[in-house]
Amino acid sequence: MTTSGFTESIHIQIIFDGQGNALIHGSYNEHTYAAGVSLKQALFAWHEPSFYGTELEVRYIEGLELVLLPAEMVIPFFAEAKLLRHIEWVWSEVAEQLLRAAPVLASCLQEKRYIPSFEAFRSGKLQWNWDEEALTPDERAVLEASEGQTDFIEGVRAAFSAAVFNRHYGTEAAASDLRREYPLLFARKKTDNAGLDEREWLVAIGWKADYAPFRPALQLLEPDEGQSAWRIRLILQDKRDASEIFGARMTAGGEVFGSWPSSWTAHVAHRSANWLERLRASLPDDRFNGARDDIFAEELDDEAAWRFLTADSQRLLEAGWQVLLPAWWETASRKKPRLRAKVSSDEGGRTGGSLFGLDSLIDFDWRIAIGEVDLTEAEFAELVARNVRLVRFRGQWIPLDPALLAQIRRAMASVDKEQGLSFQDVLQLHLLGNEGFVADNPGDAAENEEEQTERIRLEIELNEHLIKLIGQLSQQTEQPNVPVPAGLRAELRPYQQEGFSWLSFLRRFGLGACLADDMGLGKTVQLIAYLLHIQEGASPDSAGGKLPSLIICPTSVLGNWQKEISRFAPSLKVMLHYGSRRLSGEDFLEEARQADVVLTSYATCSLDQETLQSLTWTSISLDEAQNIKNAQTKQSTVVRSLPAKHRIALTGTPIENRLAELWSLYDFINPGYLGSSREFNARFAAAIEKDKDEQSTNDLQKLIKPFMLRRKKKDPAIQLDLPDKNEMKTYVHLTAEQGALYEQTVNELMEKMQKLEGIERKGAILAALTQLKQLCDHPILLTKEALPEAIWGETEKTEPPFDTETLIGRSSKLERLLAMVKELREEDERCLIFTQYIGMGQMLKLVLEQELAEPVLYLNGSTSKQARDRMIEQFQSTAQPPSPEQPNVFILSLKAGGVGLNLTAANHVFHFDRWWNPAVENQATDRAYRMGQTRDVQVHKFISLGTLEERIDEMLENKQQLSENVISSSEGWITELSTDELKDLFTLRRDMIG
Repeated sequence: MTTSGFTESIHIQIIFDGQGNALIHGSYNEHTYAAGVSLKQALFAWHEPSFYGTELEVRYIEGLELVLLPAEMVIPFFAEAKLLRHIEWVWSEVAEQLLRAAPVLASCLQEKRYIPSFEAFRSGKLQWNWDEEALTPDERAVLEASEGQTDFIEGVRAAFSAAVFNRHYGTEAAASDLRREYPLLFARKKTDNAGLDEREWLVAIGWKADYAPFRPALQLLEPDEGQSAWRIRLILQDKRDASEIFGARMTAGGEVFGSWPSSWTAHVAHRSANWLERLRASLPDDRFNGARDDIFAEELDDEAAWRFLTADSQRLLEAGWQVLLPAWWETASRKKPRLRAKVSSDEGGRTGGSLFGLDSLIDFDWRIAIGEVDLTEAEFAELVARNVRLVRFRGQWIPLDPALLAQIRRAMASVDKEQGLSFQDVLQLHLLGNEGFVADNPGDAAENEEEQTERIRLEIELNEHLIKLIGQLSQQTEQPNVPVPAGLRAELRPYQQEGFSWLSFLRRFGLGACLADDMGLGKTVQLIAYLLHIQEGASPDSAGGKLPSLIICPTSVLGNWQKEISRFAPSLKVMLHYGSRRLSGEDFLEEARQADVVLTSYATCSLDQETLQSLTWTSISLDEAQNIKNAQTKQSTVVRSLPAKHRIALTGTPIENRLAELWSLYDFINPGYLGSSREFNARFAAAIEKDKDEQSTNDLQKLIKPFMLRRKKKDPAIQLDLPDKNEMKTYVHLTAEQGALYEQTVNELMEKMQKLEGIERKGAILAALTQLKQLCDHPILLTKEALPEAIWGETEKTEPPFDTETLIGRSSKLERLLAMVKELREEDERCLIFTQYIGMGQMLKLVLEQELAEPVLYLNGSTSKQARDRMIEQFQSTAQPPSPEQPNVFILSLKAGGVGLNLTAANHVFHFDRWWNPAVENQATDRAYRMGQTRDVQVHKFISLGTLEERIDEMLENKQQLSENVISSSEGWITELSTDELKDLFTLRRDMIG
């Protein structure tokens, strides 16, 4: 029975779990319980944070349904509970107490009247309590009314703590601010035995203000000049003036004596009562071995002073003590010792001449920087010999950490100073910003990750000559322009002049080069200019003849190289080493020495290794250098073994698949520069290809940059003014209907394959292939269902509109295309859509016109020339303002519209279904991406997951042998596959059905 005015009564009981969550039980009377769902809907009907109760969990305990209110919501909800007024709410005693306490605690939460829990901190946790000192008398009375009810108080404390976390430290930024402002809250070593009470601890961590006029501290005093003893003293530091310091003595009984302002005496007496206990909790026992009237009177030796600086001071800080250390220590402890190889001031290697090649040896002297002091090798050895950790040198204190000193000595021992550093070592250290690890002894292999992080790194200090040289290597456009050879019958573009000068510059220093310009930018003419430059400056070798240059290229371009050299540099004498009548032995040497350039193929090089190794070539250049990308092949091994004074690789694709290809190229142009193949894989390839490690990628880029010049057609400096073409793949799932039809078609084909042979088998395969491709577009292309006349008929009439939603829902491709076209039209951009199937084109036109409410063009093989010309003119129109009838979407049959059209008004190209010859697709794309296009072109290729489309695309991407056939012969290759191969190619992967 309910009280007048209420429709029902609900009795509420509350218990807390160990985490501060409130478990709420409701009943209508002592026999009828409220169902959990009903209870949360009624009690939390106006509670927005729980989405009106719907997000709250219902737990079942001993047959009862309990609503769980998360701890962080308990205080805010009960502080101002908004309840349904037509229900009479009857509260248990615990619920009544919570309703009284919650407003007080919500006020503390709002006004930040809370403190960290000292008890929780001592057990290694961070929790929050309300601040008893900040409560008003009335608030204190409310909370004290519940004293003695342990479970209730613990539950409310846990709920309050959760609310504080949620309200004030719920974001990562807020938590970071807390950690930064109160670091001692997160100290590793807890002060459970440090003699602090809660108030003192709150002061120590900085949460509560300390009203004493001073702060106690321990100060480390360094020895006077000529002395070696260190001392610790207790001091009192004036808070208003930190420079005002008063010494104090502490007796073995903990009493403190000294001279300080008289107004401080009462504070000292009160505050110092537990200082000794706190100090003993933070310092080792041997720190208290002084006299009974001054426990810090004993002097410290070098070892004890070092321990105080490095360990004891940190424990004191964690315990809330102030510590004053010598001013130089902060800088010295922060700065790791640095080992530096200072290159001698003369220009090049120890021969006195200029550097030539990465193996050139460079003299240097060791420098060791410790703190602010720069030491010579002799000075460092003298300090180490003293066997102390703190030494005064040139008026400054220097910390000598034994572990770091041992690393420095190991680092110095790993480099043979008598032999010198190679230019390769110097260059790589400089390029990596002195981040290269020095060599370690074999015994260091087991050192842990933390020790590796602390290892000493070798730095390099360049002389003026090397600073200039490496600067020019790093900034390829800053190299001096080399005059174009008089014999060159061509005018070099500015970027070609830069490339030729770059090749000549690297030759001067014996450094190999990889010219990796895009195809069509003129790598050939740049190399010919370089060869003429060699000819003009050539000098006889020791045998009285001259050394020729060797060009190795694919057999197919040997004739092209002959013609190009004859055209651009007719003064160069060319010898062709190729074919069955090629020379060998002395005959080869005699004719080669008379030539400026010897031309040969990669295949011939593999056959004539001994012959080609009989000369040290003045230069070896590889055209299409990706032919040596597989380092383990005989062809690559032979090419890399040929002796030469200078090596050049020409390629438009320095990396086609894997980083190992880059190693092979660089091992040709600069042998050993990137280490052995195994070292390269361990240091770079695995980290970049498997782990996508950004640092390794950056390091490799820095190392290869000086020896690779790569310009692209779109580079502003090239001034070809072509926009970008961005190709991307759009993957879609088959619908369940498409998946079922797809499997049915494949199964039918597999049954036929058991019976058919020859021409009938090929015909069945091609028919099934067409069906599967159509099915990936839309099932209606396969089922030929009756549709509005506009789709299958000749007329373009689309009125009255019909429901396109069902049509769209049956094809994920159609659905995705529509979304993407709508998005680009909102940006006022225009597109071309290519499809192979007339029915699909008609369906696309119908759906897009109705969904976009604008005209859509469709061109196919049956479109007349007059209509075709009119469509193109309409689409390309630049009239302003554009006509309402201006078409912005143009659907084209791949065969009819894939070539010969200029449609640069579009900047998006969709390939709705795939053609197996990439050249055909690219030609279609080039309707928009061509001269006259001023915007970047986005190319979208649709692929149905788990189907034939995805398999073929994977083959094309992976450049397998099968894909080579695809590129050359369209779909015919599929008919030659075995039945098992067909099944593997066609079978649908069920997990890809949407």
